[in-house]
Amino acid sequence: MDITKFIEILAYTLPSIIVGLVAYYFFDAQRKNEESRRRYLIHKEAQKNAMPLRLQAYERLVLFLERINPSKLLVRIAPQSSNKHDYEEYVIAQIEQEYEHNLTQQIYVSAESWDIITTAKNATIQMIRKTNMSEKVDTANKLREVILTDLFDTQSPSSIAVAYLKNEVAEMWQ
Repeated sequence: MDITKFIEILAYTLPSIIVGLVAYYFFDAQRKNEESRRRYLIHKEAQKNAMPLRLQAYERLVLFLERINPSKLLVRIAPQSSNKHDYEEYVIAQIEQEYEHNLTQQIYVSAESWDIITTAKNATIQMIRKTNMSEKVDTANKLREVILTDLFDTQSPSSIAVAYLKNEVAEMWQ
């Protein structure tokens, strides 16, 4: 085979190889773009369906925090007797029951939000226990009174957690 024949074959095949490579890269880019667009649409549809569930979870968790807020909790739960230890255990049991009722909501909120909610619950329980150990508390009614009086000076853990949740929900709209 002579060199002119080889150059002639190369002259015919080289443009078709180049066109083939360009077509391959074009179609590959088109396929990747289409796959990315499909993923975006699926994600967008999932977000549209998940958003109401997430908002409902935030609503339920704010309700939980409001229910365990000592200023509302102690007004709602009256002591059955004057025994401060019985009252302490009953109030803490109510907090734990509310918490367990809302455990599944952690699926829909961020890990930070759930940690803050758990911390608020634990801080509220700790506040009740700490106040009950005080020398000035001798009855269940006195326990209620001292906790409510202390809340005039400081924010309750529930209030801080509610503020955090409100900020997180506000960020969802930005």
